[in-house]
Amino acid sequence: MAVTLNASTTAGLVQTADTSGVLALQTAGTTAVSISASQVVTLANALPVASGGSGVTTSTGSGANVLGTSPSISGAVLSSMASSVITSGTAVASTSGTSIDFTSLPSWIKRITVMFNAISLSGASSVLVQLGTGATTYTTTGYVGGGARFGVSSVASGTFTTGFTFNNATAASLIAGSMTITNVTGNTWAASGIFGETSGEFMCMTGGSVPLAAVLTAVRITTVNGTDTFDAGSINILYE
Repeated sequence: MAVTLNASTTAGLVQTADTSGVLALQTAGTTAVSISASQVVTLANALPVASGGSGVTTSTGSGANVLGTSPSISGAVLSSMASSVITSGTAVASTSGTSIDFTSLPSWIKRITVMFNAISLSGASSVLVQLGTGATTYTTTGYVGGGARFGVSSVASGTFTTGFTFNNATAASLIAGSMTITNVTGNTWAASGIFGETSGEFMCMTGGSVPLAAVLTAVRITTVNGTDTFDAGSINILYE
């Protein structure tokens, strides 16, 4: 026979009638929590764990290994534990065409890193990075900033308005480095980058900002003159 340790007939601490020695906490006549003879606690419903801002997630695992997998991002909220917080795009071979696009980026992104791996152009134009606010809409005006190219015996610099550029200027060069583009406030973004060239041991730098008309959804890597083509290397992005 069950033993109830509370005067209420619908709620209380109950020892079950079987010989297993289970102790149960009941509400409205239903067990909410039970403790076995070996001190294993069982919940009738999964324990909710706050996920950071909006919504909850359910804990997984057992014992000390309650969250047994690595973190991941769903929207801007940490919602499960399945992959790293920084998301990598898919590297694209920069061996043809006048532009390379990374599209359908999540609206919650606050920082993007564009990575260049030994890329080259068919002519002497400079690489240009533009931000997009739609599937095919790229901002081509309103950029404020400048770039420079430093060598052993020469320095070249200039301003830009159509995108972020860093004044690489020889077709023979292989360019490697990265550009970080960060959300300042609203739809305003700032960029900075540093790159190395194999031709003449040059270093290129850039910095600037641009206000977008809407939420950023894409990044385009193209050229200042719009006609030189990519002919070596690869490009990828990270976003967070």
